[in-house]
This record gives sequence, structure tokens and C-alpha cells, in this order.
Amino acid sequence: MGLLNRMGTVVKAKMNKLMDKMEDPRETLDYSYQKQLELLQNVKRGVAEVTTSKKRLELQKAKLNQNIDKLNGQARDAVKAGREDLARLALERKNELLSQVSSLDQQITDLNREQEKLQVAEKRLSAKVESFRTRKETIKAQYSAAEAQVKITESITGISEEMADVGLAVQRAEEKTENMKARSAALDELLEQGTLEDFTGKEDDIERELAKISATSSIESELASLKEEVGK
Repeated sequence: MGLLNRMGTVVKAKMNKLMDKMEDPRETLDYSYQKQLELLQNVKRGVAEVTTSKKRLELQKAKLNQNIDKLNGQARDAVKAGREDLARLALERKNELLSQVSSLDQQITDLNREQEKLQVAEKRLSAKVESFRTRKETIKAQYSAAEAQVKITESITGISEEMADVGLAVQRAEEKTENMKARSAALDELLEQGTLEDFTGKEDDIERELAKISATSSIESELASLKEEVGK
């Protein structure tokens, strides 16, 4: 595997991990539900448009039938008046209208078939969307409950970031306290050994040595007194 391929794999892996961390499944489900609602709305709009077109053709057909009835009457009147030529003309126009009505019947039949097909699809899609909505809400409730449980568990066990920060703060305070104690003990030891001078005290080196001599002399004197008391 070449260097570029490896880099591409690493970048993809990190992007997938980042996207997985950013993704909220509840938002994704809501978005999918919204898209299905839009699709369902488009199907309903299609049903309405087909129905409207069919009604428009039916109105046009009714108007043609009225004209056909009128031409029938005109042809009949022309025959009564002995005007065969006018009767023939009226019948010719009637045949033209009948041809148009036949064409409209076919178009109305096609639209009616299309309307029924869309209505079936709309019902199926509506049931599917409703089923998805119920499942979506169930999954969201379960996810929220699981998320709350995880947060509670993390808080209790100190895994959460907040608790981890508190734990680290306590640890740092304990470490600083121990360091401070060690430093204080070291300073006391150095002062006692004379490595460091206590500038706040009143005794200097000479005074300290004289004090030691005086203490030694006192001890020796007391020891001599004890020996005299016991006769040794």
C-alpha cells in the first residue's frame, strides 16, 4: 500500500470516527421522517392534479354532449322544414363532436386509472410513514433513556469529564500537599544541621555554641552532684 493510500485510509477512518461522534441518531431519524413526509405530500399533490385534470375533461365532455343534443334538435327541425342540406350539415358537426367525446372518454379512462394507482400508492406510503414515525419515536425514547443511563453511570464511576477533572484536581492537591510537607521537613533538617541559618532567630553560631557548652557543663555538674550523693 502506497503512502497516499495509507494517508487516505487514515483520513477516512478519522472522518468516520468524527462523524460518528457528531451524529445524533434522533436528529437523523427526524430528518428521514421529514423527507418521507415531503414525498408523501408530493404524491398527494399528484393525486390532486390528476383528479383536477379528469374533472376538467369531464366538464368538457358534458359541454360537448350538450352541443350534440342541440345539433340533433337542429337536424330534426331542418328535416321538418324540408331543409335536408341543413340537416346533413348538423349531423356532420354532430359526428365531429362525437369523435371528440370518444377521445375524451379515453383520456378520462386513462386519468381515472392513473388516479386509482396514485391513490393506492398514497395509502401505502402513508401507512409506511406512520409506521416509521411510531418506530422513530420508540427508538428516540430508548436512545434518550440509554443516554441518560450512560451519563448517570459515568457520573457515578467518575468516567465523565467533569468527574475526571474533579479527580485530577484532588490528585494535584494531594501531590502539592505532600511536596509541601517534604519541603518543610527538609528545611527543618537543614536548619537543624546548620546548613541553613535561621535569620528570624536571635542566636547566631557563637551563641548556639555557647549554649551547647553551657548545657554540657550543666549536665556534668548535675552528674557530679549525683555521684557525691551516692558516694561514688
